[in-house]
Formats: sequence, C-alpha cells, structure tokens
Amino acid sequence: MADQFDVTLEDGDLLVEVEMTTNLIIAASASDERLPLAEIDRILGVGGRST
Repeated sequence: MADQFDVTLEDGDLLVEVEMTTNLIIAASASDERLPLAEIDRILGVGGRST
C-alpha cells in the first residue's frame, strides 16, 4: 500500500523566484551602495524592453 504522505513537491515557478531573489541578495550584499534600478532589473531579467 502506497503512503499517501510520501509525495514529492516541486514548484518550478517558486524555484525560479527563489533563484532571482538569491541573485538579488548576493548583488546587494556585494555592493557598498544601493543598487541602481537598472541593475535590479538586469538581475531580475526585466525592463529595458520597448513595447
């Protein structure tokens, strides 16, 4: 009989968000000053796109 509580939970979107947040924390920790918005956008992979 299979254990109903033996399940693997994986959320791909959450993993991507955790990676982006981690990259942002690392960059902010390495900087002596506030990160410019353009740098934050670059780290998060947003901005700089024309519509």
